[in-house]
Amino acid sequence: MLIYALVVLIFLFTVAPFCWLIISSISIKTELLSVPPHWIPKNPTLRSYKEIIFGGVRTTRAARYFKQAVGNSIIVAGSVTALCLVIGSVASYSFTRLRFRGRRSLLLMILATQMIPAVGIIIPIYVIMMNLHLLDTHLGLFVTYSSFVLPLMIWIMMGYFQTIPIDIEDAARMDGCSRLGALVRVVLPLAAPGLAATGIFAFIVAWNEFFFALILTETATKTLPVLISEFSTKFGADYVMMSTGGVLASLPPVILALTFQRFIIKGLTGGAIKG
Repeated sequence: MLIYALVVLIFLFTVAPFCWLIISSISIKTELLSVPPHWIPKNPTLRSYKEIIFGGVRTTRAARYFKQAVGNSIIVAGSVTALCLVIGSVASYSFTRLRFRGRRSLLLMILATQMIPAVGIIIPIYVIMMNLHLLDTHLGLFVTYSSFVLPLMIWIMMGYFQTIPIDIEDAARMDGCSRLGALVRVVLPLAAPGLAATGIFAFIVAWNEFFFALILTETATKTLPVLISEFSTKFGADYVMMSTGGVLASLPPVILALTFQRFIIKGLTGGAIKG
């Protein structure tokens, strides 16, 4: 019974905030700010969804740019995921299978990049992007996001490649495959569940990133997390519109997770065992 109770508590802890987000998105502002709060809206409405999706006369500036922000997030997160999967696969395979001088030191250096706080490097990054004329561009966000997503993906994918027996690669190389050919034709198909899980993780990290996007973008390339924070009126923050934007912004990661659920489960369990 204790296990079931813990499962229920974890489920509520995970799902309850999202349920409240949905409730807030269909409430009116007076109900949302009432004390005690209304857990079930008395007058549910989809007005905020209509304003964001279809626009209107009284639509705020943030709502008008919402679709553009969705496109920016898809472009940046998708590009970062694709590039990091390609480079991360080759790099993690090299660290797993090859033995070369400085391998351990290089791995520790890659890991050390994850220990540097974002606030400690934002000024140098901003100066570099300004000198390269990459502020408020997709390429600037792409390079910045890749710098912290790629090291993480290398470490994660190394665990998946270690589960694949090296004898399979040796057999492929005896049949005439080069090392790169064995990677593409043998190793990557076997590691597909792990690659899918890692790719979705990278997409979610890039999709949800807020701090760098807030500093490095101004108008044209604002991503969803930045735009959602700007929902406000002359009377203060518009929490209903923020909640609506949050619900819509959460749909792509949820759809990806449900679509590739089978691969995610295999990937999460496969990377924990060394073959």
